[in-house]
This record gives sequence, C-alpha cells and structure tokens, in this order.
Amino acid sequence: MLKWEYALLVRRRQAATSDAGWEIVFVWYGPDGSMVDVTPYGDTALAHLNRAGDQGWELVAMSEDPSLPGNNELHRYHLKRPKPAVAPPRQRIRGANRGRRSLSG
Repeated sequence: MLKWEYALLVRRRQAATSDAGWEIVFVWYGPDGSMVDVTPYGDTALAHLNRAGDQGWELVAMSEDPSLPGNNELHRYHLKRPKPAVAPPRQRIRGANRGRRSLSG
C-alpha cells in the first residue's frame, strides 16, 4: 500500500527585524518535525514550490489566514510525496543448515 509523507511551506509577511518596512519569510516544516528557514533559497512562493517539486513534493492545498492584524500575511502550502519504500526485514529460515552439519571424531 502506498504511504504518504507531508510537509508544510509557510510564507509570512511581517515587520522587518533589521530596518523599517516589511520582509517575506519562508519556513519549511518537514515530515520529520524539522522547521527550517528557507528564505535564502528564493524570493517567491513559486521558487520554493518549484524547488520542492524537484524533490518529489506535490502541492495538495493552499490556505491563508485572513485573521492576522494589520498588514501581516500568512500563506500555507500543504505538500505531499510518496514515502520511500522500506524493505521489510529479512526473515531467517530455521533449520536450513541442519542437514549439512557433520561431526568429526
């Protein structure tokens, strides 16, 4: 059965921390629970989505949070990709070598 893993790309427009004005920040929430600031990898959501697509991710939904105060913006891009197949553990066959043993005496 095909299993999926999910990730989230968040685009946030917020007050700049270094000078006056606004900045756009992109954060990647990976399937392993990691949270990575991916802002340096691109200026636009399309750049980040294309980068994710190159890694096998597919956009399945997009949502925005209109309840934020002022000029803040929050966009969420929900992505999924097939989970890598993990080979099942090999089972040992019992008794396979019993007929080959010989006693030396």
